[in-house]
Amino acid sequence: MKRLILPLLLILAAACGPKWEAHEGDGYLYITQKDGPTLGYTSAAILYDDGYAFKDLNRNGKLDPYEDWRLPADVRARDLAAQLSIEEIAGLMLYSSHQAIPGSAYGFGQATYTGKTNHKTWDLTDQQQQFLKEDNLRAVLVTTVESPEVAARWNNEVQAYVEGLGHGIPANNSSDPRNETAATAEFNMGAGGQISLWPTPLGLAATFDPQLVKEFSTIASQEYRALGIATALSPQIDLASEPRWSRFNGTFGEDPALDTDMARAYVDGFQTSEEGGWGRQSVNAMVKHWPSGGPEEAGRDAHFNYGKYAVYPGNNFEDHLKAFTEGAFKLEGGTGKASAVMPYYTISYGIDPSGDNVGNSYSKYIITDLLRGKYGYDGVVCTDWNITYDNKAIESFDGKCWGVEGLSVAERHYEVLKAGVDQFGGNNDKGPVLKAYQMWVKEFGEESARQRFEASAVRLMMNIFRTGLFENPYTDPAYATELVGNADFMKAGYEAQLKSVVLAKNHGNVLPRQRAKVYVPKRFYPQTPGMFGLFRGPEAHWDYPVDRALVEKYYDWVEDPQEADFALVMVQEPFPGSGYDVNDRKKGGNGYVPISLQYRPYKADFARATSLAGGDPKELFTNRSYKGKSVTTYNESDLDLVLKTRQEMGSKPVIVVVNVSRPVVLSEMEPYADALLITFGVQNQAILDLVSGAAEPSALLPMQMPADMQTVEEQCEDVPHDMRPLVDADGNAWNFGFGLNWAGPISDERTKKYVK
Repeated sequence: MKRLILPLLLILAAACGPKWEAHEGDGYLYITQKDGPTLGYTSAAILYDDGYAFKDLNRNGKLDPYEDWRLPADVRARDLAAQLSIEEIAGLMLYSSHQAIPGSAYGFGQATYTGKTNHKTWDLTDQQQQFLKEDNLRAVLVTTVESPEVAARWNNEVQAYVEGLGHGIPANNSSDPRNETAATAEFNMGAGGQISLWPTPLGLAATFDPQLVKEFSTIASQEYRALGIATALSPQIDLASEPRWSRFNGTFGEDPALDTDMARAYVDGFQTSEEGGWGRQSVNAMVKHWPSGGPEEAGRDAHFNYGKYAVYPGNNFEDHLKAFTEGAFKLEGGTGKASAVMPYYTISYGIDPSGDNVGNSYSKYIITDLLRGKYGYDGVVCTDWNITYDNKAIESFDGKCWGVEGLSVAERHYEVLKAGVDQFGGNNDKGPVLKAYQMWVKEFGEESARQRFEASAVRLMMNIFRTGLFENPYTDPAYATELVGNADFMKAGYEAQLKSVVLAKNHGNVLPRQRAKVYVPKRFYPQTPGMFGLFRGPEAHWDYPVDRALVEKYYDWVEDPQEADFALVMVQEPFPGSGYDVNDRKKGGNGYVPISLQYRPYKADFARATSLAGGDPKELFTNRSYKGKSVTTYNESDLDLVLKTRQEMGSKPVIVVVNVSRPVVLSEMEPYADALLITFGVQNQAILDLVSGAAEPSALLPMQMPADMQTVEEQCEDVPHDMRPLVDADGNAWNFGFGLNWAGPISDERTKKYVK
């Protein structure tokens, strides 16, 4: 075996035989090999053996097993884990907080660039250099990026930086879903640029087409890798059996069979390379959230203390596991199973036979006994973000240490490790992990502690080895610019949008509408609180819901409804709030209020008198009931707009388009619409293509649309398909699997397979 010093590499390449050849990339060097992988590097020396090239990542002048790409990934991972210090393994157990590229000097995820007055947008921030070098972190969560080029260059900066540290372990950059649409972005298959645009997961579910979902994830995986992203923090395969849950739109709906097939297709598309197994195009899929966050009591979300309980009044826990155990863990492709799992924040109330009620990542029963034991899952388990931090108030968006509020931060890390988890989401600091290690040493001894840490290190590095990052973590900025959001990908995403819109009503066959005079009323845009409790968007205002120039490509725009041939009214689902109101608490109440799915003010006369779960150190009570309380939606004006337009149009057709993220009570609105379309996050142009007949609707409801709030209150949070559906003026029940095309209710292979 020989070692080539970097400056001599290009000179000596020709003398090393025909098996490999050196090249110069944009900011990095790379080697192509006959019958071997491409190597990308900046500072590593190159070793060669039997005519092949290898990277000397730990700079010891010899080819270690973990540097030898000819060996299986598990052999390499075990070799490297044995070489690592506990400090290095503790760093692998970290998963960064959200990183915007470039970093912002203000707000969430504040970043600085010390000494760089004119820094490039892809430069590393001070905070990134800190957690990469001092804390040995290698799992980085990327949020917004300025452009594909900037994302690629930033990735290369990160990889070059860590290549020169320690054992040269590459960064495993990751992303939450990033392919969803902006409604106002006009489709242009030649535009490209940022990324291909697709419906929300709930919209993908409405296609009832797992093959389309696999097409999406196959395309998205190519875009991710071009951006330097090798792990997807998706799919979200929680069984959405609770209609009020605010994260319903991130799921594949409420049906266990459909959810299972969609989960399998999504993971297969992301992880399977062109070779049929793991490869350079593969993206690790982190399925979430075990064992499903779907059955949140009363729909309140576990990002907040007031939503920390998942409940099972229907004793239907097993249905919630199927998308994992029968879908994501039983893939058709060569990768076998999803490479990572994220438990949800929730306390799965009453599930642990021991009686412990703690957040899922703290539960040995949920993680070790079920996930790893009964279901044999041996991949990475990563907590959701910030579960080890302190929680300051019932309504605050900070730590989510549900069930272990009385422990210290280090003690929480220790409990998570004992439960069987490998990685801590949102933690950049190795300090608490090292304290947890010492706690393990004290209780179980040094040898046991080392074995426990090495076991996690092997799992974590398997996901880096199998995706080829040890060989080439770099990506070409020019290639990223060309590939991401290219014309073919944009077209595929747009066609999926068309297939995701449900035509729920078409009374008298008023659709499709050819070119005619259309009246599009302005909509009132209220200011609404976002997920983090802050108000989102601009101040309340009136505006058109669609660009006039776009509409005029299809119809003649008129301002006066009296002159119009039909009206197109575009509104949003009811927005009621989160189920907790500080003002109610200040007035002497318990703070808990209804989550309404209807537009008009709602009083919870049919709610439970006593909640199924409750209790917190900050509360002097355990009953979280809101029975008899009332709530008003922020956008009741959307219903008023439909009624007003109906009155203005008289007998002329009124077409209503409702964008939804979960089941909605539309019985207040349906009688006033001649046609009603339900969308799940699409471009407005897709709506116009369907209304005009340029495309025919084919989507099916991926969930029930409830008749009223009584059936919502009386259903079981853990049981799908248990509400009375709306029945419209034409006698159609808006049940799971219902949808219309131009001929009427759809009945095809999809409905035969999934609709009971």
